[in-house]
Amino acid sequence: MINGNVAFQGVNLNVYCFVTDGVLIDTGAKSLEKEFQPFFDQQEIDQVMITHHHEDHTGGAAYLQQLGKPIYMHERYIRDCQSKANYPLYRKLFWGKREPFHAEPMKSTFSSRGATWETIHTPGHAEDHMSFLNKETGQLFTGDLYCQERTKVVLRDESIPTLIRSLQRVLTYDFNEVYCNHAGYLENGRDSLDRKLEYLLELQSKIISLHNKGLPPKQINKILFPKNYPIMRFSMGEWDSLHMVTSVFKEGASN
Repeated sequence: MINGNVAFQGVNLNVYCFVTDGVLIDTGAKSLEKEFQPFFDQQEIDQVMITHHHEDHTGGAAYLQQLGKPIYMHERYIRDCQSKANYPLYRKLFWGKREPFHAEPMKSTFSSRGATWETIHTPGHAEDHMSFLNKETGQLFTGDLYCQERTKVVLRDESIPTLIRSLQRVLTYDFNEVYCNHAGYLENGRDSLDRKLEYLLELQSKIISLHNKGLPPKQINKILFPKNYPIMRFSMGEWDSLHMVTSVFKEGASN
């Protein structure tokens, strides 16, 4: 595996890529490409599997395509990735401008040199988010499903209820080791995902309880998340703890 780090105005972000049995899982960011290219060149890569379309996971895809590597991802954003990247300036400052690339839609399973893999749809962080389970080794590659146990801020489009369902889904599979694209290797991965699920369920329950008492979303947010994080200001609100609260409300409104 390889880990790259980007820091800007007090905000520090990192991302991992993993290679196992001829499979490269995610390609890092364009801003890290010079750092990652020697790693890619040294690996025996038969195919590239993308967990989701975000630029810190697809920034090196165009380079790998130039090397003749087949790329697979969920069909939802394949067409978007064939065009120039369209995302806010602050994300381009961190992750660079992802170049267009062509990917094929992944199937429910795929084969590597010595293993069969299952692709598991795990939305919440992104609509197209996928996790990959090596059925021979029990290793689970979770993209951004985990990131950290006690999530404090999320993107505007993220959904806590959907993320809860994805965690519940993936925990029905037989695995122990987890490889996260931001936290790295989690030796007791199942326990880590269990704890994250427990935290989100408790958080969801608190949000609903405060809502039932008549509190509006912003007040609930101040009670549950009193601290402001640099990414909230730097992203002009695209990342915010408030989105965690409102996503629970949206779920209730749609039921």
